[in-house]
Amino acid sequence: MPKIKTHPRVRKGVTFPIQVSAICWIDLLGYGAMLAKAQFNPLQPETKEAMERLANFHRIVSDNSSRNFPSLVMNDGAVLFRDLSMRSSSVTYDFLVRSWKLFTEINAFENEVGLPGARAVLAVGFRMTGPQPPKNHKTGITGSILNRLKEGTISAEQAVREAAEVRPNFGMVRELQANFAFTKAYLAESSGKKGGFTGANFFADLNIFKEKIPEWITSSEVVEWSNDRLNLQGQFARIDDLKKIVKPGSTYASGILSGLEVAERIGGLTDVLAALRSTG
Repeated sequence: MPKIKTHPRVRKGVTFPIQVSAICWIDLLGYGAMLAKAQFNPLQPETKEAMERLANFHRIVSDNSSRNFPSLVMNDGAVLFRDLSMRSSSVTYDFLVRSWKLFTEINAFENEVGLPGARAVLAVGFRMTGPQPPKNHKTGITGSILNRLKEGTISAEQAVREAAEVRPNFGMVRELQANFAFTKAYLAESSGKKGGFTGANFFADLNIFKEKIPEWITSSEVVEWSNDRLNLQGQFARIDDLKKIVKPGSTYASGILSGLEVAERIGGLTDVLAALRSTG
């Protein structure tokens, strides 16, 4: 019997003003206590150890970051982000695998040098694409570089170097603005032991899975989390191991939802796709 070809419900290249985002928030445990021990005084010798720890954390995050797995670090925390595909679950799977890899590399290094490690929370949710960032002085500086290059007063190599070093007065990451997955991941991780997020562990939003946690994932518990003040709640699986990492298209990686399926899970509407299309 010939295999029936199925077509995605969303055409290739279609985008919506509301996207489905995946966020992984990773936070170093005990970093603030290290600085408190030094009374937040950079002249104290204990501060040097904290700064070395921070530099190694940033290095590992940087080594794992890429075009499809961008990051933003803020002191002892890092956020990794990506919009999910409305057509395929491969992006969701890829983000989970990359997040897990980063988490395990950070903790392997921390364990080796006797440090507490990091905790990670992966969450999914909607984000508003919003307006373009405001213009800043970078445009003027870029114009100056182009004019001097055209006049021949600087070389092409110098122009590239200057452009790479331009620092705008205002900066923002568009993908993290009005990003409710980021809100969820950050608040959940910050709730710590009280919220059920204990130790240097990795927690994944159950909204990325189909009926249940796939067999190729080892999970020891499910955390029921809520923030009553902000009317937020979620279920997170504590992941202890990914038994096997394969290419996103493999049957072995089944059990993961696409962006559209995640939207249908969290959207609270009968026809989420129609609602997304109406925002265009």
